Amino acid sequence: MVTKVFRAMYKEIRGLHEAAYILAVFTFASQILALVRDRMLAHYFGASFELDLYYTAFRIPDLLFVIFASVLSVYVLIPFMTDANEKGGAPQARAFLSQMFTIFLIGYSALALVVFIFADDIAHLCFPGFAQVQYATLVLLLRILLLQPLLLAVSNLFGVVTQLENRFVLYALSPILYNIGIIAGIVFFYPHFGVGGLAWGVVLGAALHLAVQLPLVRQSHMGPRIVTTFDYKLLRSVFHTSIPRALTLSLHQLVLLAMVGIASVMSVGSVSVFQFALNLQSVPLSVIGVSYSVAAFPALVRMLAGGERKEFVNHVATALRHIFFWSIPIIALVIVTRAQIVRVILGSGAFDWHDTRLTAAALSIFIVSLAAQAVNLLIVRAFYAGGDTRTPFFVTLATATIALLSGMFFYGFFLSSDAFKFAIEHFLRVDDVRGAEVLMLPLGYTIAMLVHATTLLAIFMKRYALPFDAFGGVLIRGIAAGTTGGIAAYAVLNALVFGVQKNTVIGIILQGGVAGGVGLLVVVLTLYMSGSVELREAGKAVHRRMFVRPTIIPPQQSDDLAA
Repeated sequence: MVTKVFRAMYKEIRGLHEAAYILAVFTFASQILALVRDRMLAHYFGASFELDLYYTAFRIPDLLFVIFASVLSVYVLIPFMTDANEKGGAPQARAFLSQMFTIFLIGYSALALVVFIFADDIAHLCFPGFAQVQYATLVLLLRILLLQPLLLAVSNLFGVVTQLENRFVLYALSPILYNIGIIAGIVFFYPHFGVGGLAWGVVLGAALHLAVQLPLVRQSHMGPRIVTTFDYKLLRSVFHTSIPRALTLSLHQLVLLAMVGIASVMSVGSVSVFQFALNLQSVPLSVIGVSYSVAAFPALVRMLAGGERKEFVNHVATALRHIFFWSIPIIALVIVTRAQIVRVILGSGAFDWHDTRLTAAALSIFIVSLAAQAVNLLIVRAFYAGGDTRTPFFVTLATATIALLSGMFFYGFFLSSDAFKFAIEHFLRVDDVRGAEVLMLPLGYTIAMLVHATTLLAIFMKRYALPFDAFGGVLIRGIAAGTTGGIAAYAVLNALVFGVQKNTVIGIILQGGVAGGVGLLVVVLTLYMSGSVELREAGKAVHRRMFVRPTIIPPQQSDDLAA
């Protein structure tokens, strides 16, 4: 049994759809655990100041992680690793990766020490809305969480090796273990160490994220080591490519940091509502956008490196078609069943109906940008595959500015205009809910994501001669299927209002499940009748994955370990 599990972890996966669906399955499992994690946090704390502090404490460590991990990212390093491997084989690839590993350890340790020392000043500056007595807890959490970027960034670097060897199962397993560690912190550490125990659970999850990849990396001829000599010309080339990417991803984290800072001056629980809704919309985003972008990237790099420009464009078009195929109907169904989704997933203990309605409203705004965010993930990586990190940076800089300005504008307009406030609260059904001003932050974020995707895709289409026809049909069919499915789900939802006990979990699951199921059935029928190619491709990929026996390539053992 152990041998079978071990072999399954080391399967080599090469096809785009097979790799994407493997990643999607594991990502879905990871997101299920993330939802369990969030439900436990909601049960114990609700949308409270304790949970506000917990989520706020992540913002600085997450920013540090993005700054360093983007330099160590597979999307930056894989092209360099591929080139080094072709020129000098595994030893040269290992030498390159070892240099990056050593520089990261030195650089992050120095910066983390500075943040650790000045954590109190940083917390007051970035998050001014908390009571003075709450900053001691915030600083404690921040300092503990500084270990998370260290462990995750090293794991991210190890991911270069696992992806180059097409071990997508192993790569996809890490996030699952990460969430298991966080859940362990809630169950076992929190009762003994208080809120600080939650942070130690995060550190445990990050350690597991790293540990699962360690055996393969140690056996690989490309596994990194600490070194004392550096190829500065090569490193300058890496930083020349990676720094714009680091700045690009940092902008997104800075937007979230600023929005959390704004939320800290709003009603108690605003940070928690914002984060809960963001986490919920991240589930389909991770399953769809991350899966296809991660699965496509190694192939995109190889195609451009081999001069296969037409194949490169076709590969991007295929991924785009399937992103629209999956995401647009999901947007419609989530908007219709948002209250049932939030209540089933988070509605327990201290998380009351007030929190449910506000989080559901925030979710409905976030989810509108699902397809846009998934497109962003793919197209940004397509640019990176060609060595272009500047275009994504400048587009992201513009849209980050839009996100902050629009969020602040709508927040101010919400407070000053009774008509606008009434329209928003009435439309999202939060008329009598305190703290609805937090909904202006998801609104600004969503507008920015839509602008970002439209701009980035337009630039890509012009540069690589990608015609709209390559994905336009599935976009139109997706909108039609999503609309009909959403209408059907809404009709069923209203029909079940009087026949279901909405104050029980079973009743809510029944109401949302039946409505969502009918809506999904209508979506599939609409796509089928419209002759959706993507529906057939998805069915074939699932059939191959479930019924065709794959070839298992065992892990190679390095010479030093064999000795």
